[in-house]
Amino acid sequence: MAISTQLPTQVSPPEFALSPALPHQIGGAEVWAFPVLADPDGPLLGPGADEASEALGTDLLAALEAARATGRTGEVTTVPVAAGPHDVSLVLLVGAGDGTVTDLRRAGAALARATKDRASVVTTLAAIAPVEGLGAVVVGAMLGSFSFHWRSTGPQERPVARIVLADVSDDGADDELARSIALGGAGWRSRALATVPANLKTPAWLAEQAEEVGEAAGLDVKVWDEKQLTSEGFGGLLAVGGGSANPPRLIRMDYTPRGATKKMPTVVLVGKGITFDSGGLDIKPSESMLTMKRDMSGGAAVIAAMAALRDVDCPVRVIGLVPAAENSISGSAMRPGDVITHFGGRTSEVNNTDAEGRLVLADAMAYAVSELAPTVLLDIATLTGAMKVSLGQWTGGYFANHEGLAAQVEAAAVGSGENVWRMPLVKDYEDKVTSKIADGDNAAGGAGAITAALFLQHFAGDVPWAHVDFASAAESPTDRHEWTAGPSGYGPRLLLTWLGSDDPLDGIA
Repeated sequence: MAISTQLPTQVSPPEFALSPALPHQIGGAEVWAFPVLADPDGPLLGPGADEASEALGTDLLAALEAARATGRTGEVTTVPVAAGPHDVSLVLLVGAGDGTVTDLRRAGAALARATKDRASVVTTLAAIAPVEGLGAVVVGAMLGSFSFHWRSTGPQERPVARIVLADVSDDGADDELARSIALGGAGWRSRALATVPANLKTPAWLAEQAEEVGEAAGLDVKVWDEKQLTSEGFGGLLAVGGGSANPPRLIRMDYTPRGATKKMPTVVLVGKGITFDSGGLDIKPSESMLTMKRDMSGGAAVIAAMAALRDVDCPVRVIGLVPAAENSISGSAMRPGDVITHFGGRTSEVNNTDAEGRLVLADAMAYAVSELAPTVLLDIATLTGAMKVSLGQWTGGYFANHEGLAAQVEAAAVGSGENVWRMPLVKDYEDKVTSKIADGDNAAGGAGAITAALFLQHFAGDVPWAHVDFASAAESPTDRHEWTAGPSGYGPRLLLTWLGSDDPLDGIA
């Protein structure tokens, strides 16, 4: 009997709706949820709570005090409700801290976790928000709902089916809701792709996913197979994928905004697509391999962002490239000491087969600079363990050779909640990436995140370029705010916040 590797049907994010009414005026809801703001004189209940107390005959403020709640972000106080003329059976009092965008994103995630397997919840969390806060609640609730399963019996739990954001009547709320659903959906898609096990997620499978989402999003998609990669000289991809029974692919996705002209600038995104990383002949320890199904998270971020560009009204042409390969072990695997020739002719000495990500990125970057005339080039990757040593668990590092582009990345991080910290391109380390027999050495060592960036910089040419290394933020060990345990899906919110801004090339071109 053949063994199926078909992915089971997965759960979907909650549906969202807006209403100008308060929760007690909206029928059919199973749960009401109200924000609680932290205050030196004691926590404050948000809009609709007083009316709900009267309608239910329950003193919600007293319940809050009895639970010794503080209003800190993500704190949830549960208040069961006796049967009555209303449909509600549960009230949740959700801590929203100081009501900042970050607080509201985290409160949205806490609400989602507290309402799993429920049919509906009506909440006034977004009513206390600034304009961006509505979107933060939605993104937090979507990503806090995420789950993945491969069980014969189906998922163990499901997201709440419907979330109604009550007491919202702003004229721009509908547009903000649509945009935030696109951002949250991109984060969900990226996380889902990174979570799929590698026995299904081969480079060819990843390319098929890109084709499917590209077609739905109105993108032009092209995929290079191993024969085309060979004929066109993508030596880095072929070397990294050479040891696997699953051959490499190069994925290209093209987005063109409405009304584009030939003079419209082009942004190229490159995402690392290593569908599994054993380390190659320089094999990883077994514990280090456990999370390597998500070593294509940079590629997932690019695929997910490309699929949502039209939803955020990106005003520039964008091309996404995902060099996809499985770094495996066999008699045809690349060896330490091999010299490979990248697209365009630059050579690299392979002194560590586990420094494979930069080899596939280099091919795609060289292709972009040579063939696509980019105004801006950005690569995103789970590239170095050194980045996690540098920045810990929740912040990605980035490098940039252009101050205007650096400013755009910083602003996007603040707006999206996907944090970054700028790292230096230290010229004194250039000798570490210089080989005695080739143009470059992929195993400089030392300041590992910096030397990896210096290796890649040679493939960026004179183009304004940024390199995002989020190996530090690619895996969440536990459920924490909008992150769920497992692959984080980091990246698409950062990219979309930048590319969906009014002028993503301000200060660059």
